Amino acid sequence: MKASDLFVKCLEAEGVERIFGVPGEENADFMISLLESKIEFVLCRHEQAAAFMADAYGRLTGKAGVCLATLGPGATNLVTGVADANMDRAPLVAIIGQGSTARLHKESHQNMDAIAMFEPITKWASTINNEQTIPEITRKAFKIAQTEKPGATVIELPEDVAKRDVELQPMPMVKTRRPAADWKAVAAAVDLIGEAKTPLILAGNGAVRKRSAKQVRRLASKAGIPVVNTFMGKGAVPLDDPHCLFTIGLQGKDHVLKAFGEADLIISIGYDLVEYAPEFWNKSRDKKIIHIDYDPAEIDEAYPVNVDIVADVADAVWQINEALNARFEGRLPLHEIGSWSGLRTTIYEDLMAQENDAAYPMKPQRMISDIRKALGASDILLSDVGAHKMWISRYYQCYEENTCLISNGFCSMGFALPGAIGATYAHPDVNVVAVCGDAGFLMNVQDLETAVREKRKLVCIVWLDGEYGLIKWKQQNHFDGKHSPLAFSNPNFEMLAGSFGMWGRHVKTADDFMPVLTEALAHDGPSLITVDVDYEENQKLTKRLGEIELPI
Repeated sequence: MKASDLFVKCLEAEGVERIFGVPGEENADFMISLLESKIEFVLCRHEQAAAFMADAYGRLTGKAGVCLATLGPGATNLVTGVADANMDRAPLVAIIGQGSTARLHKESHQNMDAIAMFEPITKWASTINNEQTIPEITRKAFKIAQTEKPGATVIELPEDVAKRDVELQPMPMVKTRRPAADWKAVAAAVDLIGEAKTPLILAGNGAVRKRSAKQVRRLASKAGIPVVNTFMGKGAVPLDDPHCLFTIGLQGKDHVLKAFGEADLIISIGYDLVEYAPEFWNKSRDKKIIHIDYDPAEIDEAYPVNVDIVADVADAVWQINEALNARFEGRLPLHEIGSWSGLRTTIYEDLMAQENDAAYPMKPQRMISDIRKALGASDILLSDVGAHKMWISRYYQCYEENTCLISNGFCSMGFALPGAIGATYAHPDVNVVAVCGDAGFLMNVQDLETAVREKRKLVCIVWLDGEYGLIKWKQQNHFDGKHSPLAFSNPNFEMLAGSFGMWGRHVKTADDFMPVLTEALAHDGPSLITVDVDYEENQKLTKRLGEIELPI
């Protein structure tokens, strides 16, 4: 068979069901081979969007999302989405084309060292220089991408290698078992939990992968310990669970930091330091810390770990739960979760304070409250990056893990719309909503056409303020209210939606938002909602949080 035929068979052996991408001349043999496969090719309108689709698909399925681009500018267009997947721990395999190996040693058309470009932003990247290596390289790319902590890998296929004849078969896919926790480390963790007066669980990105959330909930209930989640750990404990103390992540003060101020032990589970630096919650450097993750704890002076448990997270927490049962039989839970009810009530009332505010432009709080009410427990919200991300991260709470996707490691604008398209392929049976700012939305607006053509059922809600709102907010906070020029103009979004052949509405009053959202969710296809947002609330929130008194 041709080498490109073998490559496709290797992808089939890995369980690949679809590839998101934009092909080029150098992918031609691969694309023709793909015609004979059951693998679906989702033609996109920009390579960055294709990578974001694969990013979200990988996060939600646990299987590597696959994206494709040609050489040169096609490969460079993939970079942001690939880097986002890598830093946000999404399994992704990118396939890129390359010119003939006969011309790569010299100056030639669109020739660049793409592998060198991808190496700093991926777990692994390699070129198929020899058709005999296709099964090994493919197997390695998927194994590395999907092994905890997951991330991105890249396979480059030169056009002349793709044409060569080869007589090989794919390598079998063998499940890799993650190691169990060391029994001494588990015993030491149980010692600290037993000695602690006010322990606190910090649930990060890894706490919502690989069955981990179930064990986190068991630990919280068994020991009577409250749980705070990062932006990317939402849903580790349901929002209506009394053990849930909601979300941490704003770099200023917030009510939830009171819990960290009072805690003498932090049990961090699946916590990535890229999510929220420990210097913000451990300023005094006096917390005892149990680190439970797939990798050893990062070295950080604000993160002095007492017990470092490096193992499968779900299994490690399960072992701790079983050890607690054995050591404290008849005395569980160790702590009374009701002692945290006052703080939980304070936070909850703060989050709900303006849920019915009828002002227009709409308050961010009202919009998030309405979205939460409109969506079911298993429905998925994706947040783009901008001022709205800070509001969603603080205010939007979840009942289940992996129902709110936020780019918070790499923080990529333009993520939510294509990510939502990817999410509809991962979970076609739930509602999918992308919330974007007007700046981030227009960065990948071209793939509305993909959503329409592919008949994807999703709702994109765009918050309009005509500025780079988050940059303005940050500058105002640091420079006494001053900011650089950040305003821009917008198109008529209802006409824009119509030009793509899709449903679109502009909300003109706060009370109209919920009916319009309800109609959009019932629509069989992509929908676009735009609404003017009152970002004067940004500075009001900064001032209000700055007045919170926290324990030293």
